[in-house]
Amino acid sequence: MGPAEKTAEKKSAAAPRRSRLTPEREGELYAAVLDELREVGYDALTMDAVAARSRCSKATLYRQWQGKPRLVASAIRHVKPFDLSGLDTGSLAGDLYELADRFCHSRKDVELAQAIGVALHRNEDLAEAMHETIVRPELERMDEILDRARARGEIAPDCPAADFLPHMVIGAVFARSMVEQREADPDYLKRYLDNVVLPVLVRS
Repeated sequence: MGPAEKTAEKKSAAAPRRSRLTPEREGELYAAVLDELREVGYDALTMDAVAARSRCSKATLYRQWQGKPRLVASAIRHVKPFDLSGLDTGSLAGDLYELADRFCHSRKDVELAQAIGVALHRNEDLAEAMHETIVRPELERMDEILDRARARGEIAPDCPAADFLPHMVIGAVFARSMVEQREADPDYLKRYLDNVVLPVLVRS
């Protein structure tokens, strides 16, 4: 064996092997992360604790997720706190009603995301990981809802209120709990869509 082959062999032996987790194993690991998160909160959660709880090596956790922010964001994304994939009812009103239903049906998981709200303001890496894995994909799907509404002529191409659709919908959910101390149920959100969101989108 020549020098080049020996060098290549040494590099191959030294290179870490990236383990492939099965979907079942990955689901178990995410469940352990979320259980730990519920019990101790984001700040007190450690990779050591997750490794022990999930019976997974810490090296594997870092190799797959690079650190706590991405691991937590991926675990929350796994339970799909707010998933708009495949949403297309054929009308703007229908799409927004379906959006409201999906949001309300996932309240338990949304509350899990809310539980790390304080940490999001203090931890830039966590905020970026959450935005990349959870927020950005759903914002893009909201844009698709609006693009289809424009193509159908339901809203103006330059509708100024369209940029604020996520703010209006998400803001209503959190505002009701603060103002009325009540959960934003489907009936409330549909009344809000009929009286606030749809009128401002269609008339803008």
